[in-house]
Amino acid sequence: MKHHFGDLLGRDGDYWTIVPNREKYAYRIGDVRGNDPDITIVTIGKDDEHWQRVLTLPNLEELTLHEPSPEQLEGVGALRRLRRLRITHARPKNLTFMAGMESVEELVLEYVSGCDDLLPLSHLKRLRSLHVENLRQVASFAGLSGLGSLQYLAIHGTLDWLQPIADFEFLRGLANLEVLALFQLKCLAAFPALLPALELRHLENLRVSPNYLPAEECALLEVGLPSIADVQFGPYREFAVARMQVPADDIRARLPEATVRANHPEVAIWHDGRRMIDDPDSLTVYFTGRGAGQVKRSSKTMEARCQAYAARYEEMKSRARAVIENARTRV
Repeated sequence: MKHHFGDLLGRDGDYWTIVPNREKYAYRIGDVRGNDPDITIVTIGKDDEHWQRVLTLPNLEELTLHEPSPEQLEGVGALRRLRRLRITHARPKNLTFMAGMESVEELVLEYVSGCDDLLPLSHLKRLRSLHVENLRQVASFAGLSGLGSLQYLAIHGTLDWLQPIADFEFLRGLANLEVLALFQLKCLAAFPALLPALELRHLENLRVSPNYLPAEECALLEVGLPSIADVQFGPYREFAVARMQVPADDIRARLPEATVRANHPEVAIWHDGRRMIDDPDSLTVYFTGRGAGQVKRSSKTMEARCQAYAARYEEMKSRARAVIENARTRV
């Protein structure tokens, strides 16, 4: 799956200043002169003949390597003052070239599929924001442990591939993490794999869909992180899987567009002007946890199934409380 070049970085807060993916081509090195003091952002790739000029730019702060050559990957390791780095569609054998880039504060690795060891990143002592996406050979994230400056961490798979995560023990070494975003992942460790997340004392936001985690892990997060709204999943949630146009006899079809936008968030105004709402016939209840199942809102068995799963989920939460208490008494 080729990258869509959307901006998947959480830009609420001040974690990211790197240019959005879609804008990176505006900074292609092209005819940039060597030693130009006015150039602070550059994009290079394997087709750029004069890419080595990037090594001479005295005030360079941000670099994107898009489909870089092995020579380019090794060469940029000399940029010791670089603050923001993005590498996309690359197959380096390892990441050792980054070990000396100690000024990097923001790092994006997208479709970097040749290496399996993230340990060189542990040398980036100023790194505060890290987004990794589709690291095909990586399962262990232990190399991130000890990055005390890290505040934002996103680990993403893609719609066609789940990112494996061997375990979450590395979280114990991320003392100042504030945001943890997990998308399209596959946890390889047994319950309670996410127990280390409860030790993140500065965590403010944990973004993960309950569809990616076993229900027991969801219950653990819900019990162990009661102040974080994103993980208060509950035993099930209800969604519409289809949309319909607002009926002509509905007052929302006649209200001014500004009024709809201000007072009716349930109405989506499409690019062609149509006003769309959830189709009530498509309402579906999704049970919390990977593979936990679903039931149509209109089903005669819906209420009984929801009650049964809610009772089961409450048992999981009780077990999670016992696990957490046991872990605390061992400390």
